[in-house]
Amino acid sequence: MNQAIQFPDSEYPDSERQAICFPAQVNGFILTCAIPVAVLQQRYGSGMPDIELFRAHRWDLEEEAERLIVHQQEDHQGWVWLS
Repeated sequence: MNQAIQFPDSEYPDSERQAICFPAQVNGFILTCAIPVAVLQQRYGSGMPDIELFRAHRWDLEEEAERLIVHQQEDHQGWVWLS
């Protein structure tokens, strides 16, 4: 793991964006990362609440987000979307 990127345990559902959002601290700055609920369910099923599904796969999702951050894959609003 890149020591300059940390992921606090502060995930939350965003019903407007239909996503689970989670912060990444990058060199002292906070970025918002997100995965659409549809993508989360497609990957891992829908047998539990979405936030619990995220938590069950947190490490894999954070690794994916880290790769996107390292490759500067933020959208025009500065968000990192897992797809």
